[in-house]
Amino acid sequence: MNKKIAFITGASSGIGEATAILLAQNGYNLILNGRRAERIKVLQDRLVADYQIEAHAAIFDVRKKEEVKASIESIPEAFKNIDVLVNNAGLASGLSTLDKGSLEDWEDMIDTNIKGLLYVSRQVIPGMIDRKSGHIVNISSIAGKEVYANGNVYCATKFAVDALNKGMRIELASYPIRVTGIYPGAVETEFSIVRFHGDEEKAKAVYQGFDNLLASDIADAIHYAISRPAHVNINEMIVMPTAQPVPGIIHRK
Repeated sequence: MNKKIAFITGASSGIGEATAILLAQNGYNLILNGRRAERIKVLQDRLVADYQIEAHAAIFDVRKKEEVKASIESIPEAFKNIDVLVNNAGLASGLSTLDKGSLEDWEDMIDTNIKGLLYVSRQVIPGMIDRKSGHIVNISSIAGKEVYANGNVYCATKFAVDALNKGMRIELASYPIRVTGIYPGAVETEFSIVRFHGDEEKAKAVYQGFDNLLASDIADAIHYAISRPAHVNINEMIVMPTAQPVPGIIHRK
């Protein structure tokens, strides 16, 4: 029996890396995307050695549509029939009111979280339609359900992902291609370090005093969704730390 193929964007760290590990453990062959070639290569070698799977490194920046197109078009024939696409690449940049916001931060978030997801999906969906099968998992955020103070543009990008989840589901169900949205609360990854532009002290404070989610928790949610029988689609899953009932409230010890 041929192994299924999963394509994971943003696989060099955090949720993407944890998902790659879990899917390799469950026998998937993988296409690993990221900008940091060295990290992707280390992960690729580790997964191939540890789990006897095949893995292809797709090094590109999701924000650059020509890179996306060229890289996906040049995927080896053995990896062309993508069963699962995990649109995980995303980021938050900055945390401020709109009047003080950085245009560069805004463009980074819009280009990565919305346009990057679209560029990759546009390249992968036609093949799924031709094969009349596939599963797309879009990683949004609780910020795609509720807006929090100073999160304005980041929340807007994740609301856009929420809309794209619904739009894809409507368009692709007849093929039948499944679409799942995952909406995590506070997960400790490199997310806050990126948001605060490398300020590790400020990033660490975000997760102090409570048990935050781990990247492996979201990988579990992704694997659960894609492992359901073909007639079952998990439309969306909101996953929160017990200490975080809503985005703006965290009960710290």
